[in-house]
Amino acid sequence: MTVPAALRTLTVAVAALLATLGLTGVADAAAVNYVALGDSYSSGVGAGSYLDSSSCKRSAKAYPELYANSSGASLSFQACSGAKTSDVLNNQAGALSSSTTLVSISVGGNDAGFSSVMEDCIIGGDSGCKTAVTNATNYVNTTLPGLLDNVYRTIRSKAPNAEVVVLGYPHFYKIGGSCSVGLSDTSRGYVNGGADALDTVINKAAANAGFTFADVRPAFTGHEICSGSPWLNSVTWPVDESYHPTATGQASGYYPTFKAAL
Repeated sequence: MTVPAALRTLTVAVAALLATLGLTGVADAAAVNYVALGDSYSSGVGAGSYLDSSSCKRSAKAYPELYANSSGASLSFQACSGAKTSDVLNNQAGALSSSTTLVSISVGGNDAGFSSVMEDCIIGGDSGCKTAVTNATNYVNTTLPGLLDNVYRTIRSKAPNAEVVVLGYPHFYKIGGSCSVGLSDTSRGYVNGGADALDTVINKAAANAGFTFADVRPAFTGHEICSGSPWLNSVTWPVDESYHPTATGQASGYYPTFKAAL
């Protein structure tokens, strides 16, 4: 646990004692101020129960809402479908302040163009999929680290007292699973390899920033697309919800992984 996390835990414990003694003003001041940043995997695309009609598709079943509801944290829900690192900087980071005590973020997949990768894999067969994943992985390894470093520096600058949890992305497919149509297992392996490359870079950038990386791949093992109990949408309608966690994926995959990282 990072130093800010330890301090926050101590502060909450002291506040709870003071609240017991009737000093509720101090307890209120110690409330968890949580800002949820990032892309569709944090906004809850694919989980349904959207909170408004905006294109951000923030879901009441997304892990930030689940955590806020269970913990009583004050949530500023900024994550938005389609967000890239530039969107976090320009449209979301303004919610951060010195009073922010907890931040979560998932970002990087859109910068690398993984939605286009999936389209290329579906249309282009194994050869087209391999090329698309290779190109995206090259971007992830060469360009994305600098973009993530900039985002993480901004978060620390704007929220110097916050614990920051950076969440990754799951494997999409169970290789040798139950799917009889769609991508071949070869292409599915390419896609999973792309997710691994993305998570590796995100993990390293998070560690460099002193943030906690929360790896969701273990939680989703056995619950990928083509498994007997998938927590991810395959191709679905609306199309933008394809390859995103279902409500169960948020509740049983992302939420416990996030909570365990605190």
